[in-house]
Amino acid sequence: MKLLLNFGILIFAAISCKSDFNNNSKEYKLIQEEGIYVEVFDSINIDQNRYTKNNHIYKEKFEFVYSYEHFTKNNVKYLFAIDTLINDRRYAWKFVNADSIDDNTILKVKIKIKKGLQPMIEHIPNYNQTLVEYSYLKRKEPESFNSISGLIENEKNIWIHPPRDKYFRILELNPFPFIKEPYEIGNKWKWGLRIGDIWGDERWVKWKGVIENKYTYEIKGKNRINTVFGKLDSYIIEAEALSRIGKTQLTAFFHPEYGFLELLYTNIDGSKTRLKLEELIKHN
Repeated sequence: MKLLLNFGILIFAAISCKSDFNNNSKEYKLIQEEGIYVEVFDSINIDQNRYTKNNHIYKEKFEFVYSYEHFTKNNVKYLFAIDTLINDRRYAWKFVNADSIDDNTILKVKIKIKKGLQPMIEHIPNYNQTLVEYSYLKRKEPESFNSISGLIENEKNIWIHPPRDKYFRILELNPFPFIKEPYEIGNKWKWGLRIGDIWGDERWVKWKGVIENKYTYEIKGKNRINTVFGKLDSYIIEAEALSRIGKTQLTAFFHPEYGFLELLYTNIDGSKTRLKLEELIKHN
């Protein structure tokens, strides 16, 4: 999914708000698109870093490294490895018992905040997200493979594509990491997403046609949790996605400085996926 403004809306917003841009200290206005606040800039602003310059957490050149685990419905823990016997790279992976990992096992996911809008803007001229690169790390290789997607961060909300390569394709069916102002217990919000059957996999579920996930989110609490950065007060977000093929869930722990500290997904087949922030790397 690439969250984009309709071209007609973009042109209208740029024209109708031009005087406001000139009288406002900010370079952008915020509008809601599909339930998510996105930045709209004056048409003369072609800075390719314009969607990242205002980020406070997901800043250019920052890298967020997550460990992950998969748990079956019977609470058996797995990771995954590349399966070279499968030609289609989307499905070229296999589960690996957590006690039997080898040099081919993916151990961590690194999310790097990229500079600019290339290569997305070449294919989608009005691309309006911060660019992020997902890298998948083995024990010895620095990077096994990678992909590019996006996130949105501004003063109204933070919304992120999860990793969605190979095994992590299962997360397309779950609520995406998302927090919306105000950061207060009881705050609720919604959004939706249409998902094609190319995201199906016989290892969890397959379907025909397009489903529509309808998401509900709520900030349920604020607790101090143990992290590699020390004890941090984090907001607890509970989210649910419903569609004609079933229900998925997400419990997210969010900190205003480190972002999403932990993501605990309940998948469409009843299994669970946990991602936990292990390292934050800040490059000059």
